[in-house]
Amino acid sequence: MTTQSHRPVFVLGCPRSGTTLLQQMLHSHRRLAVPSETRFVHVAYARRLGFGDLRAEANRRALGEWITAGGGTKFDVLGLDAGVVVDDIVHGPPTLGSALAAVFRRYAREHGKARWGDKRPSYFRKVPMLLRMFPDAQFVHLVRDGRDAVSSLVRMPWYEGDVHSAALTWREAVDTGSRLARRLGPGRYFEMRYEDLVAEPERSLVALCGFLEEEYDEAMAEPHHHARRTVPAERRWHLRTHEAVNDRSVGAWATRMQPWEADLVEHVLADRLRRHGYAPAGRDRPAAAHLARFRRTAAHRWRTQRARAVRDRMARRHEPNPVGSLLTGPATGASIVPVRPDH
Repeated sequence: MTTQSHRPVFVLGCPRSGTTLLQQMLHSHRRLAVPSETRFVHVAYARRLGFGDLRAEANRRALGEWITAGGGTKFDVLGLDAGVVVDDIVHGPPTLGSALAAVFRRYAREHGKARWGDKRPSYFRKVPMLLRMFPDAQFVHLVRDGRDAVSSLVRMPWYEGDVHSAALTWREAVDTGSRLARRLGPGRYFEMRYEDLVAEPERSLVALCGFLEEEYDEAMAEPHHHARRTVPAERRWHLRTHEAVNDRSVGAWATRMQPWEADLVEHVLADRLRRHGYAPAGRDRPAAAHLARFRRTAAHRWRTQRARAVRDRMARRHEPNPVGSLLTGPATGASIVPVRPDH
């Protein structure tokens, strides 16, 4: 290739759709540094007013110290020297996006990589936020059969919802993906299926690298070598990444879910399953009580998201600084596409 991109890459999707596997694959590329979930990007954005005017060095230092030592962040997974990162932020441009980019750029440098990315499944709800801070970013959405994703999600020890909320999350993710595909276009948004990725890794990854404007790296198809060094044993739900890529979990929903759960999930997701190439199994119609609960859950979530969007609009009016990163730019000449928040 004649040009090499330096645009940030964000991996998103419904939880339990294989995004950790994809993150490991991307990090295995010779030019890409994509860490495990750090959990400070969206929180920093939500708390941005509290950091004050970032033109003041003391405020940039306070922001850097919060990123590196604040409660709830996972800065430690990066394996970086906190003092060095704080200095990077203090001596960097006075915007929130620049401070966050400084962390990931340091991570990439420590790994000898030219380009960085980040992975968090729920970023599918945060694309407008990410585009405000990183307007040249590219987004990779991994879609998995909704029945498998839901049946896996409800079994997670950290998941606090039920089958109704899990099905709604998958529906939200794929619906948001459809809107992003239309708004961002093929140069900014790329969608791939988990089932294709594990069945033919090289073919799927070659296509992904084409989107990212990178040469394909054969190491990407063997991410278990990297995962064995970086995915700890206590994260039992991610131990499949220690294995060579395989498709053993495809279709596992048929034995994981109770009949009433399978009936409900297939019914409420049927149209979207077909749209993404997943054939319905012809389940019975779910009981009216389960459908009613699903609708109540959807209505409650819609109200919550509306309220959150209103709060964010109010916060934007009081921002003391621009939030866009000055450490990244549309290196490939891609135009910046505005995306309004989804309500």
